[in-house]
Amino acid sequence: MSYSGSVRKEGSKWYYVIEQGKDSNGKRKQKKKRGFKTQKEAKAALTKALHELNTGTYIEPSSQKLGEYLIQWLDFKKTSVAESTYKTYYYNLRTHILPELENITLANLKPMHIQQFYAKLLNEKHLNHNTVRKVHTMLVNALERAVKFDMVLKNAAKLVDPPKESKSEMEVWDVDEVLTFLETAKESHLYMVYLIAINTGMRQGEILGLSWEGVNLDDGVIYVKQTLSNDGKTLKATTKTAAGMRTVAIPDELIAELKRHKLEQKKHRLRVGSLYTDMNLVNATEVGTPINPSNLRRNFKIFIKKAGVKNIRFHDLRHTHATLLLKQGVHPKIVSERLGHADTRMTLDRYSHLLPNMQKETAKRFGELLFGQKDQSHISDQNEIKETLEAYVTNW
Repeated sequence: MSYSGSVRKEGSKWYYVIEQGKDSNGKRKQKKKRGFKTQKEAKAALTKALHELNTGTYIEPSSQKLGEYLIQWLDFKKTSVAESTYKTYYYNLRTHILPELENITLANLKPMHIQQFYAKLLNEKHLNHNTVRKVHTMLVNALERAVKFDMVLKNAAKLVDPPKESKSEMEVWDVDEVLTFLETAKESHLYMVYLIAINTGMRQGEILGLSWEGVNLDDGVIYVKQTLSNDGKTLKATTKTAAGMRTVAIPDELIAELKRHKLEQKKHRLRVGSLYTDMNLVNATEVGTPINPSNLRRNFKIFIKKAGVKNIRFHDLRHTHATLLLKQGVHPKIVSERLGHADTRMTLDRYSHLLPNMQKETAKRFGELLFGQKDQSHISDQNEIKETLEAYVTNW
């Protein structure tokens, strides 16, 4: 069937009418769309609609409200994303999106609505750019499914530029701070947690979820297979990225400490007896259960203060590990693999602030090689750093 139509004026506005033949009862069928400011706009919209109808690409605009659709979408996503991701989606939906966009229909959602929404989050609610970017990612994901299911023709969120990513200045420890903290933290029952974090760059949940099955002391490697949830209640397979399930080599000094720790843990388990819940965790409470992440963070702050070193987050031990490796000249691909990044670009982007200095050092060494410069002072400095780190950082 070939469709035809016309444009008409109603008051100060224009609209179009498309003739769609007759229904089963012989009643005339028409499709109308109103609200055009000019005849030209109405004709352009009519031409587009007729083309889509005649080529079979027309999508009937959905009258479903955006809020209702997003709630359904979130329920669908619950089974396919990590618990922490779901909680972030839920919070952003309830706190930011629904109060502003809930009653707009999918059919009427325009890029301008979303752009104004982002501006309000930034300028009135004073959210940081990275939070708004997360909201943007969520909307793009949700509306892409609406496109896939022929509920809308275009993804309005994809047509909007998200705020630029704001990179907070990374806080890391230098070698002296690492050594000072570790020496002080030896008296902590969580010393092994800190030692593993600094030596491997593993995430907090990965360290707290590490079982002895994932530690091969003979080969000197840790298999990152499971993680502890943020609330400290659930152990689950590592699912952050495919690269998340990885093998991390560890230095001889950490192997020796792990052997000592394992022996002490066995002795403690015998003393506690039936009160001990053996979950085979490398790092556990006095009764064998997982360490609560909030208790770890509290202990970390206590020993930072005792050591008198710069105040950083526990997660910054991961950045410290990567930074020390890169400063030693370890290839970014190796660092990326140790951290479990999806690809090397993530590593380079995160630690790009180190590259200018590394470039200068490379140029200096090349100049010495090519032109025979005699200044060798930096070599002794590098050797001193390397020797100091041997006990704490894997030397590739």
